[in-house]
Amino acid sequence: MSTVNLSPPAPAGMPEQEWLARLDLAAAYRLGAKMGWSDLLGTHFSVRVPGTRDDYLINPYGLFFEEITASSLIRINTRGDVTGQQEYGVNRAADVIHGGLYAAHPQAQAAIHLHSVAGTGVASQNGGLLPVSQSALMIMSRVRYYDYTGAKLDREECARMAVTLGDGQILMLRNHGTLTVGASLGEAFALMMRLERACAIQLAAQAGGQVHAIEQRFIDESIRFGSTIYSEQSWSPHARVEWAALRRKIDREDPGYAA
Repeated sequence: MSTVNLSPPAPAGMPEQEWLARLDLAAAYRLGAKMGWSDLLGTHFSVRVPGTRDDYLINPYGLFFEEITASSLIRINTRGDVTGQQEYGVNRAADVIHGGLYAAHPQAQAAIHLHSVAGTGVASQNGGLLPVSQSALMIMSRVRYYDYTGAKLDREECARMAVTLGDGQILMLRNHGTLTVGASLGEAFALMMRLERACAIQLAAQAGGQVHAIEQRFIDESIRFGSTIYSEQSWSPHARVEWAALRRKIDREDPGYAA
């Protein structure tokens, strides 16, 4: 199923690939709004500007997710220098978290950071994400943990956070929230959707009483399978299909992001 491209052309002087990245990111924010992923002005998604090493796009500090458009996104680099419009400025935490990730992980093309109830609830548990559902098993090999160090974040702290992520794609920020990175925005978004579902299932199962244990042989088998699925060879093409479907959804329901 294809989508009729009704998006406006790139503004004068803007490379076509940057404009396409802006459309993707603005669409992601509108989808995030529908999923209840916002926390006032406190959470953020970003995408690396195609063809650059240090530049990425992020939300302006002052707009709700449902207000964000492709043209309102801010271009910034890993040193914190804003290179585009700055009517609203940038959330300082967004600058250091995303800047640190892109500086440390050249392969990362997108990142999503949330303070969701389910994700933060599981990140605040001693055991973190538990093997209590197939949803969890499929992503567990990608999960890493970072202990809470206070509300103040600086570049050194976020550099350590990026090191802790290592070869993973999901970072559980203890008592804080969650973060996913991907080789594309679609990959980071799909991983966050799957993480959110796994966390919600875990909390629901725990609230219902004693959780039925999965046999260890099935845990090991499913984690190995998930490690194969969520790989550069097979996961990214799958994510492209899922992201295309999500773009069609937001095109139908909230096309204003393309302004």
